[in-house]
Parts: sequence; structure tokens; C-alpha cells
Amino acid sequence: MVRIDTVYQRVLALANKEQRGYITPQEFNLYANQVQMDIFEEYFYDIDLYNRAPENTTEYSNREDITDDKLAAFKKKENAPVSLGQGLFEVRDDVYKLGTVKYQERYVVDEVQEDELMRINSSPLTIPNRTRPVYSRFANNFTIDQVIQVYPTSITSQLTYNYTKKPSRVTWGYVVVNGNALYNSATSVNFELHISEQSKLVYKILSLAGINLKDPNLYQMANAEEQKDINQQKS
Repeated sequence: MVRIDTVYQRVLALANKEQRGYITPQEFNLYANQVQMDIFEEYFYDIDLYNRAPENTTEYSNREDITDDKLAAFKKKENAPVSLGQGLFEVRDDVYKLGTVKYQERYVVDEVQEDELMRINSSPLTIPNRTRPVYSRFANNFTIDQVIQVYPTSITSQLTYNYTKKPSRVTWGYVVVNGNALYNSATSVNFELHISEQSKLVYKILSLAGINLKDPNLYQMANAEEQKDINQQKS
């Protein structure tokens, strides 16, 4: 976890170092959430890239393992998804990637596309049953964001799934005292990213601020500092 006040104070200190303008709490919160999500999504691209590269078996140096460790805090399990009847189950709003789905903790429920169902149902050898269930996923615009349809539809309970959650929205909460915004921990929400991402958060937020403030110097400074930090990590 990265404390949001630590990041905000560093951002303000660097932005004001050469009279480059003030970043309001509202602007900071907007930038902070965008940057947190960008860094989070990079993990999945990185893992895919590392899978294509030669494996590094040195302990603590395997880049895929390091990235997987950063994702550990986001890996969750849903033990009792809400059943809507007839094999239909809600998917949590905070699900970013759905993992393994199981029935009765014994049977893996394989995902199939809707167009595959006709072929699967056409043969007694492949038709879904309680020991060989399948599911398809789709959006339900009338009630919730996403649902999964399990087959056979007689399955209405005892379903579980693993998932990777989205990062919670961060907030630098504050109270106004004598016209100044003062940090309020009670209304603040910290970053869920690994502590090693603190510097990256600072520099990426500064880059966004530089673009929005139309200050190329701030943008260039932030990118230079981020590259310096990346080089230090690689050395």
C-alpha cells in the first residue's frame, strides 16, 4: 500500500519547486486514479511480455514473479456469488479479470462462447452436466454490469470463482481551514499498489499535471525523473 498523502506532498513539492503551479486536490485525485489504473493494467502486459522472454530463474530476480507479487493484493475469491436463478449468477462490480470458476469446489466450470453452446449441446457426450458444467459470460445492461450463465441451468448455488479485483478509487481527503486544504485521513483512501510503485506514481501524476497545465517543462522533468528511477532499478 502507498499512502496517498505521501504521494500528494511529493507531487506538490516537485511541482512548486520552480514555481510551476499548484495542483488542487480535485485535480490530484483525478490524475491519481488514472495513473493507478494505468500502472495496474501494465502488470498484465508485462506478464505477457515476460512469458515470451527467456526465463530468469535467479531467486528474487524473475521479473514475472516480481510482477505477480505486485498483483497478489488484488487476487480474491468469491465464495457465494448472488444467484439470479436458472444458472444465472452476478459477477462482482470490482472484477477486472475472472479466474477459475468451480462448482462444489470439485468441478472446474469451463468458459465457452455462446456460439459454441449449440455444438456442445448437440451430442450426449459433450452436453453439460453437474460434473462437467460450463458457463458463458455477458453484460446485463438492465440490472448489473456482468453475469455468468452456468449450464446446466439447474445449478443455482455452490458456485465459487477466483478473480483479480480492480484497484479501489483513491481519494486525498481534506478539510478547509483558513482557506487551505488540510489532509484528512478519515476521508482519504490510499493507493492499493505495492510500495515499490510510489516513485512511479509521483512522476506519472506530474506528467499528467504537466500536460493539463500546458507546462512542457514539468512534463519533461517528470519523465526524466521516472526514467532515472527505472534505470536505478535495472542497475
